[in-house]
Amino acid sequence: MKSKIRMCVSQFQVFDDEIASYATQLGLKNIQLNSPALPGDKVWSYDDLKALRDHIEARGLKLTMIENVPLIFYDKIILGLPGRDEQLDNYITTIKNLASLGVEIFGHHFSSTFVWRTQDLTGRGGAHVTAFDAAEFETHGNEAMKELMRRKRHLLDYNVFEVAKGITSEQLFENYKYFMDAVIPVAEQCGIKLALHPDDPPVRCGNGIERMITSLADYERAMNIADSKIWGANLCLGCCSELGGADEVKKAIRFFAERNKLFSVHFRDVKGCLPHFEECFLGEGNFNPPEILQLLVKCGFDGLIMEDHVSKLDNDTVYGHRARAHELGYIKGMIDMLNFYECN
Repeated sequence: MKSKIRMCVSQFQVFDDEIASYATQLGLKNIQLNSPALPGDKVWSYDDLKALRDHIEARGLKLTMIENVPLIFYDKIILGLPGRDEQLDNYITTIKNLASLGVEIFGHHFSSTFVWRTQDLTGRGGAHVTAFDAAEFETHGNEAMKELMRRKRHLLDYNVFEVAKGITSEQLFENYKYFMDAVIPVAEQCGIKLALHPDDPPVRCGNGIERMITSLADYERAMNIADSKIWGANLCLGCCSELGGADEVKKAIRFFAERNKLFSVHFRDVKGCLPHFEECFLGEGNFNPPEILQLLVKCGFDGLIMEDHVSKLDNDTVYGHRARAHELGYIKGMIDMLNFYECN
């Protein structure tokens, strides 16, 4: 079976001529932005989104996916706080605007406390990688949260970590149902896909903060809450690997692919599983990348695939142009080889 997987340039916030040239030079057409840096502290305007789409298309590229709105746009939805209905109205407006501009996938997560990491380590050849240790997070999580809050402080006018400590995973699922009940009918009418990313790391409770999507069973529960063909997974293979290595990755791929629920994939891996893991280059981690890519092809996956959480190389940019080009080239080489053997 020849691959129908679509690669993309991803995980940046500002589209400019440099990113356009980067994508074109890498031979990629699809563009994914993660929480694009557009004006607005409650909602993005249609005009700003259209200008972004038009800029991308003027360079011969396609705005295929937007992943996440800023937390300040839907923190009250996640936490069930007063003001969530206003945020829901704005979120619905965003769904309508993105759909009208031809965006295929709108990704979201349902965590108010971002990605958890506890260490910065030295990886292959001196590259910088991050790591997570559950025991250290329990002991020093408050310090880690304070640092994360310092970097995200401009987003919120309250300490989201302290508020999150009062919200159980069951309450998060209740809030997610309230969210889905409001947005699913609109997305169905507009024809745009909604893709859910799991919690990273997939820890049910850490330092007093509970999470929602920390297992495949949790993912299935969210799927049943949404109960719609336009809802699917923005599946992070790294999160699956953190939880249970290669077996967990394969299980998740098969589960969502069999149900036509695999919309996009973050193709990354880690060394080790909870309670301790480290980020790494592709090919160094828990799973065999060609085997997993082949499984995606055999399952008929035709969505977006992208790199994520790349190692920091010497003299690289903040965005990580060198590291991302390496990972994307690795993925492209695997796809080309699988297609070659399919045709010969």
